[in-house]
Amino acid sequence: MIAIILISIFMALMIGVGIWGMKKTTTLNDFFLGGRNIGPLVSAFAYGTTYFSAVVFIGFAGQFGWIFGLNSLWIAVGNAFFGAFLAWIVLGRRTRIMTQNLDVMTMPEFLQSRYGGKYIKIIAAIVIFMFLLPYSASVFKGLGYLFEVNFSISFDFALLIIMVITAVYLILGGYFAVTVTDFIQGFIMLAGAVLMAIIISGKAGGITNSIQTVSLNYYKHVYAVAKPDYLMLFAIVFMTSFGAWGMPQMIQKFYSVKNEKVIKLAAFTTLFFALVITTCAYYTGALTHVFFDSPITVNGVAQYDRMVPELLIRYIPEFVVALILLLVLSASMSTLASLILVSASSISIDLYKGNINKNISSKNSVVMMRFLSGIFIVISYFIARYEFAFIVMLMSLSWGVIAGGFLAPYIYGLYWKRTTLLGAKIGMISGMLTAVVLFFALGPQKSPVSASIAMIVPFFVVPAVSLFTKKVNKRILVKAFKNI
Repeated sequence: MIAIILISIFMALMIGVGIWGMKKTTTLNDFFLGGRNIGPLVSAFAYGTTYFSAVVFIGFAGQFGWIFGLNSLWIAVGNAFFGAFLAWIVLGRRTRIMTQNLDVMTMPEFLQSRYGGKYIKIIAAIVIFMFLLPYSASVFKGLGYLFEVNFSISFDFALLIIMVITAVYLILGGYFAVTVTDFIQGFIMLAGAVLMAIIISGKAGGITNSIQTVSLNYYKHVYAVAKPDYLMLFAIVFMTSFGAWGMPQMIQKFYSVKNEKVIKLAAFTTLFFALVITTCAYYTGALTHVFFDSPITVNGVAQYDRMVPELLIRYIPEFVVALILLLVLSASMSTLASLILVSASSISIDLYKGNINKNISSKNSVVMMRFLSGIFIVISYFIARYEFAFIVMLMSLSWGVIAGGFLAPYIYGLYWKRTTLLGAKIGMISGMLTAVVLFFALGPQKSPVSASIAMIVPFFVVPAVSLFTKKVNKRILVKAFKNI
């Protein structure tokens, strides 16, 4: 009952923010980037809440907390320092200035304007549409199961509720509404994560005793079966930390900040947020070694996704469970909204406005973005509902393909003037092909390794091709690197 009340208040608040945001959204720049006027604290929370979804708390925490024990905290450290803090320091200022200089709003627009090529934008837009939309569907699916289990309502009806709420605040208020709701959701996530870790730690006998017990039991539970694959741990840290640098929904946060002067404060705020969230999540996941002797299984198959939820149901008071449900809901809805917004932009801004109707008015562009956001939410619902086999495969491939394709061309574009259009194109293709080939060669279980290699390969391909191909027009470079 408490959970239902809290969820209802939360939903009403999200709708209210959407209505408020509608009054501040009149141009395409307003709808997609909040008018490039978002402050450091809101930007930091928007980055953090988009970065960490329900997957971290339910899937990753349970699986990696069991498999790697307290070593899973290295993922938390990597995500916080490399995926959050260093991303702002290395990418934030240059991205904000260069995208302003080039007057671009999306990753495909940036690649086109920075390298002076038309087709690279089309390729990038199609890739974003193909792989981020299924990714958003996977978030829908996870939230649907969360509602089904905790509120005893059907999976279909739960999906409809989430779809309607997300649609209302995203379509009405655009990016402004998304960032305001992210700011609210960020505080819910912090409170829920800290309470979760404190209470579970208390049930395990306190922090010192918990650490000792986990360390002792871990060797009995895991090493007795098989030695953990620490190459996999490194790949997970690398993929989830540096992969975020090439994800369009993450990079969007740098475009929208008020100015480059707020970058440093945003970086430290994001570091604090990420460190608290990930440490609490993976620490709680490691504590499964205190309360379980073996993973939960169904038909002999380990169900790691059930480990943390089962821990919460058994040992946490109803009110705190309700708050943690809000935490998971907040984390996922913020990620979902950003994914949908970027997916819609790939069609409305990059393909339609950029190639079919360049003279479309600002007002009609906003209408189109709203319409496509709604359509993509509906498509995500059907993908989550019916689990088409091909789409499920795209979900599994999404992180590796997008990060592998965009990371090197994006970073070289910010820092190396000698990078050429052909170098960026072939680098992008090499990363995506590497991700796909290794995914099938090594298998889905090794996808973090595949994704990590796919992210690294283009960093050699881009300069190798660029050194022997036509340079980018000097006027483009002067414009792009002005004031940097």
